[in-house]
Amino acid sequence: MPSPRRPRAARFRPSSSGVHLLSCRHVIDRLVRGAGLGAGDLVIDFGAGPGTITAPLAGTGARVIAVERDEAFVAVLRRRFADRPLVRVLPGDLRRLPLPRTEFAVVASIPFAVSTTLLRRLLTPVPARLTRAELVCEWGLARRLTAAHPRDLETAWWTARFELRLVRRIPASCFRPAPSVDAAHLRIRRRPGLDVATQAVLWSLLGAVHRQPDRPARRVLGDLVAHQRAGRLLRERGTDPATPAVEVPVGRWTGVAAALAATGAVSPPPLPRALRGER
Repeated sequence: MPSPRRPRAARFRPSSSGVHLLSCRHVIDRLVRGAGLGAGDLVIDFGAGPGTITAPLAGTGARVIAVERDEAFVAVLRRRFADRPLVRVLPGDLRRLPLPRTEFAVVASIPFAVSTTLLRRLLTPVPARLTRAELVCEWGLARRLTAAHPRDLETAWWTARFELRLVRRIPASCFRPAPSVDAAHLRIRRRPGLDVATQAVLWSLLGAVHRQPDRPARRVLGDLVAHQRAGRLLRERGTDPATPAVEVPVGRWTGVAAALAATGAVSPPPLPRALRGER
């Protein structure tokens, strides 16, 4: 089947909402290849615009959902992919449109203004149905999300449950029109093996860390288990128990949470309602 004809760039004008269309083909190709999609996979392109990313996603054989709120772009998408049964165009706002109840991937150039809102919808809920993502987002946001030590509880929660990696910087010149700042290619992968019990312990533990970030890790953990055991758990994971809690890598706190959940050593409160299922 021949590829759908690609609309000319001149036909599209950014809306007053501040749309910046990704135009560098090599960046788009890296996003799609990085996702490793195949037949049977479900992938969402948020803010699909004229289908610049949607088209190569359709070429992978995956089932594609193109989400777009601009009525003119929706019309273009429907015409462009009318003969592609695996592409579904959904008009709506990515901040409110219901997410799939099955596992899915995301490959998208997301609007900078709503990036944090979308990430909350994707990375916060338990269980996490997002398996992987290749995203274009604002450079500063990507730097903050991939910092060695998360600066707040929300980012720590995401980092504990997903691997977040800054793949490369994307110059502003790769967009039409160019935004005022550069973008980044952010790669996200769900961490395996975190059951609900482990995540409940992890949430309590990370909450304690970020309430008293400068307190020694041994003492923070000692509020949940005996201090002697707390020190042992930390040392087993290569951490000095006297290290300030916030300086302990999140992955080590995840390991501690898994050990505690496996033995039933603690009985954390249920996860908050906001974390159970989509917000």
